[in-house]
Amino acid sequence: MKKKIFRIILMIFFNCMVSYSKEINIEFPKLPKLEEDMAPPLLPKDDILEIDNEGKIIGKRILEKNTTVYLESKVNVFVPLEIISDIDIETLIIDDQKLEIPFDVELNRTPEKKDYYKLHYSETEIDIDQDGKTDTHIYSSPFINTKVKTDNLLYIDGEKISKEGTFKKKVYMTIEIRE
Repeated sequence: MKKKIFRIILMIFFNCMVSYSKEINIEFPKLPKLEEDMAPPLLPKDDILEIDNEGKIIGKRILEKNTTVYLESKVNVFVPLEIISDIDIETLIIDDQKLEIPFDVELNRTPEKKDYYKLHYSETEIDIDQDGKTDTHIYSSPFINTKVKTDNLLYIDGEKISKEGTFKKKVYMTIEIRE
C-alpha cells in the first residue's frame, strides 16, 4: 500500500514539474548576406506628403535628387606574435651527470622584422632542488627570426644537485620588443 502511495506522489510531483515548465523561444540574429547576393536598397521615386496625427496634409517633401552610393571598406588586422607551444622537459640525472637538452619554441607566425623580437624567460638560472646552488641554466639566442626557434638549450649540472627526488619548475616565456 505504501509503495502505491509513493508512486502516486511521484507521478503527481513529476506532472507538476512538467506543467510548470515554459517554452523558451530564442531568436538568433540574421546573418548578413554575402556580397554577391546584396542588392542596393530601393530609393524613393516620388514626392512624399506629410500628414499629422489627425490626417491633415501639413506639407509636401519634394524629391530633388536621388543617388546610390557604394562604399568600400578595408580593415587592417594585426595579429600579435604569440608562443603557441608548451614545453615539458622530463629527464633523469644520475650522479654528477651534466646534460644539455635542446628544445624548440613554436610561434604562431614568422616575425615580419629581423632582430626585433626577443624571447624572455621568467628565470634563466634555476636552483631546481633549492639547496642554494644554481644547477640549471636556460640558454637561447637573443632574437626570434623564424616561426620555430630551434637554438634553445637547457643545461643541467648534476654535480650541483645535492638532494634526491623529483623536482618540478615552471618557467614562463614572453615575447619582448627590442627598444
